[in-house]
Amino acid sequence: MVRNLISWILTWASTPYGPWALFFLSFAESSFFFIPPDFLLIALALPNPSAAITLAAITTLGSVLGGMLGYFIGLKGERSILEKFVSHEKIRTVHNYFQRYEAWAIFISGFTPIPYQIFTIAAGLFYIDFKKFVLFSILGRGTRFFTIGLLIFFFGEEAKHFISKYFNLFSILFVVLLVLGFYLLRRLHFSKKEEQKGSCRSK
Repeated sequence: MVRNLISWILTWASTPYGPWALFFLSFAESSFFFIPPDFLLIALALPNPSAAITLAAITTLGSVLGGMLGYFIGLKGERSILEKFVSHEKIRTVHNYFQRYEAWAIFISGFTPIPYQIFTIAAGLFYIDFKKFVLFSILGRGTRFFTIGLLIFFFGEEAKHFISKYFNLFSILFVVLLVLGFYLLRRLHFSKKEEQKGSCRSK
């Protein structure tokens, strides 16, 4: 069923309405749909690499606007509604992400293969600051889709193999390094505070 759905989505790449389909797919995937727009973005950009940046911008815009819808679905809805579609364990995992990384959890979910719509709905459900939500949605989604767009813009057909085989691995590695960097900064900040406390006590 998923393969048939992806095949149907890809047929829009050969029509004049491809960019519109890309926008609506990006919008839907951020709030209630489960097929990522990357497939259609690549299918539209490969035959015309010069349009790859514009298509990445369309994908980002649709995704961020769809994420806003997901946010307000979570804000106006109840946890019981989300639990009908997502397991209790996944909701708890998402909540833990928000508690640990705050708004950066939106960036992580927007850039990696983690289902983004779960985080957009949960962001509203857990009352994440809306301005931060929008900012980190732009950063996460923009980084993901513009990376794909730039690869196709500069390398054309050669980028297809790299994107299909290594992009998800690259995105996960990037986030791991990002989280590690934040962890080291926090540890450094904590150690400086401890040193300051120690110097105050010695005085």
